[in-house]
Amino acid sequence: MDLNNIATRETQNFTTNNPERVKMPVISRIATPLIWSLFFSSVSLLIYFMIESPIWNFDEIFVISGFTLLIWITVTFFSAVVSTYSKKYLEGFRYQAKFTVLCLGFTGSVMVFIMSNHIAAFLFCWLAMGFFMSRLIGVDSKWGEAQEASNFAQKFFLAGTICLSLGILLLSVTTDQFTIVGILNNLGAVPKYILILSALVIMVAAVIQSAIYPFHRWLLSAMTSPTPASALMHAGFVNGAGILLALLSTIFIASNTLTLLFIIGGLTAVIAQFTKLLQVNVKQKLACSTIAQMGFMIMQCGLGFFNAAVAHLILHGFYKAYLFLSSGEEVSQTAPHKPHKISIKPLQAVVVLLFGIAGAILFSFLTGKTNLADSSIFLTLIVAITVGQMTYNIVKQESFSMVQKALLPIALFVTGIALYALLYNGVTLVMAGMPMVEVPQPISIIQIVFGIIFLIGFFIMKLGVYRKVPWLYVKLLNISQPNSQTVLKYKTIQK
Repeated sequence: MDLNNIATRETQNFTTNNPERVKMPVISRIATPLIWSLFFSSVSLLIYFMIESPIWNFDEIFVISGFTLLIWITVTFFSAVVSTYSKKYLEGFRYQAKFTVLCLGFTGSVMVFIMSNHIAAFLFCWLAMGFFMSRLIGVDSKWGEAQEASNFAQKFFLAGTICLSLGILLLSVTTDQFTIVGILNNLGAVPKYILILSALVIMVAAVIQSAIYPFHRWLLSAMTSPTPASALMHAGFVNGAGILLALLSTIFIASNTLTLLFIIGGLTAVIAQFTKLLQVNVKQKLACSTIAQMGFMIMQCGLGFFNAAVAHLILHGFYKAYLFLSSGEEVSQTAPHKPHKISIKPLQAVVVLLFGIAGAILFSFLTGKTNLADSSIFLTLIVAITVGQMTYNIVKQESFSMVQKALLPIALFVTGIALYALLYNGVTLVMAGMPMVEVPQPISIIQIVFGIIFLIGFFIMKLGVYRKVPWLYVKLLNISQPNSQTVLKYKTIQK
């Protein structure tokens, strides 16, 4: 998909279609202060909750917990930032009021979803989240590709809702319970085959929303949405899978399906990182990056660390919202250049290895992940790889002095890991009232084998070996393309 064509289309919406200056709609003027008010109210409620530990249960239909308030804070913050940004970005856009209403609808549906205890409200809000997001993708009703992308995404969201409904209703009928808490407390009465079937279809619902392979094309096709909508989509909507898996973690642990989550997430993380390197425009690179990060999040759930997955989705939200809202600065006309060849001297390799190990030790100490006999070792390994990659980027910088190359990695990884550990421990504390927040799994042969495959794939990616295998290069390029119906096939729809 050509980003320049999309940018041209958005410019046309703001100019030729609107020769006269359009006054900002009332809803767009009041939305920003309203959402910021919700954010600060959520922060205040969480502080009160952590101090007083009140019980907020509304006739078993809605339940407000610390986790509820944490997600409220997250979603309202990103929504408020997007709303603030879009006031100027979409000024003069003929669908600005529609965009604002859809953003408010999406924010509200997420907030109600996370506090829903009755299965009717729970499933309805999951459906509503998909509805509002699909409408945001196709907010320009006169753009053919946008409408195709909207319809394409809606099909996936409906399929995800059907799968989630099937899984929840199977458990509801079997346990004769109609609340999420009631179902989770009575899983012992569910036959094993029903429990596994329910876990599998709920898993499908989660991976569809997070655009995990092979359900990823809806996200790659969603570049027709305005940049603020893309920021909200990548910072909030796709993270819904992590929230769903955390809420229903007991089901996956009881059905012994965590290893499948681990494998699905790991494969997606590796493949999406490969495909990111093949993209030629900013938004497609960011889309593949999001898919890879969602893979890591699913992988963390598969390891039994649902708290780590929630911390990851919060950090990813900040990171991806910033990247999308600043993506215009990255768009430039440059000639293709030869990929940088990775080379490292023996001494540099030793430095990278030592800093990677030191980073892993610091992470283990700050988070208490010192048991090397369970799945926490994989979290530690990912930290070691991250610190090693950062160190490599620094030691290869010719503009840095030897002193800078020695001190910068220490300063960066100590600060970064300390902040991550603080967030991780804070999320764990807030989620303490949930039944299965952190359940490290014993290391299995399958996990070890897949961990080795994951490392091999990582180094093949970093070394660029895949470029020397034509069939693999073509395969990766093909699977990272948007749906053909959403790519520059339509003229403006006249109404």
